[in-house]
Amino acid sequence: MMSKTILIADDEQRTRQGLKKTLDSWSKGQYEILAAEDGNQSLEIFNTRKVHLLITDIRMPAMNGLQLLKTVRENGKKPVVLILSGYPDFEYAQEAIRLGVVDYLLKPINKQKLIEAVEQAMEIEMKNERAGYMEKVADKKLWQVERHDGLTPPIKEAIQYLNDHVDRPITLKNVADRVHLNASYFSALFKEQTRLTFSEYLTRKRLQLAKSLLLSSSLSIDEIAKKTGYQTAKYFIKIFKNNEGVTPGKYRKWSELE
Repeated sequence: MMSKTILIADDEQRTRQGLKKTLDSWSKGQYEILAAEDGNQSLEIFNTRKVHLLITDIRMPAMNGLQLLKTVRENGKKPVVLILSGYPDFEYAQEAIRLGVVDYLLKPINKQKLIEAVEQAMEIEMKNERAGYMEKVADKKLWQVERHDGLTPPIKEAIQYLNDHVDRPITLKNVADRVHLNASYFSALFKEQTRLTFSEYLTRKRLQLAKSLLLSSSLSIDEIAKKTGYQTAKYFIKIFKNNEGVTPGKYRKWSELE
């Protein structure tokens, strides 16, 4: 997966280069440090990659830092943000807080304070990323089924078996035999207790795993298809698109740019 990106937006060349040099030295290649001379150049970068942390000067020509942040937010991007300013402007600070800026640093910026602010911001970004990841991958109906207290032992065993063997070919009869029930009775009982058909549950479980792998690994679509129990990538792509509205490849790409 791609490394995380920090973008510095400042129209003062000396400040911009100094910040970049400090963060390049600090990050030791852990993060990609980019720099833009104004808001418009910053937006061009946002349109081509995911920016995890934006460090922006408030006062820039044409588009100030808060206008840049508003535009970024309106476009659905959610980077963590640090604001830089040469002026202790209370109104700017209030607006920055309202927009969710995590820190407001006054110029000239002390290197150690900058690094501390960036480290704190990246910790916040990581927490936000985890929350966003769970939101994208979680399936509410599966969550309700797996935490339902009224499941009978055969259905509990069946669900556990499905969860443990989602990467293998599975049929309703296989699972019914495993829990010692007639296939027709098992199918009706499963639907009654989970409010999902056996096939719906299995598909949802496989797609939940597929989304997790798309977001957290660099596995190919073919590899993910096999790990989620599909015999061919073509069939996996068809099922994924029918349920999610986009192909697995587009799902991964759009998630990376969000």
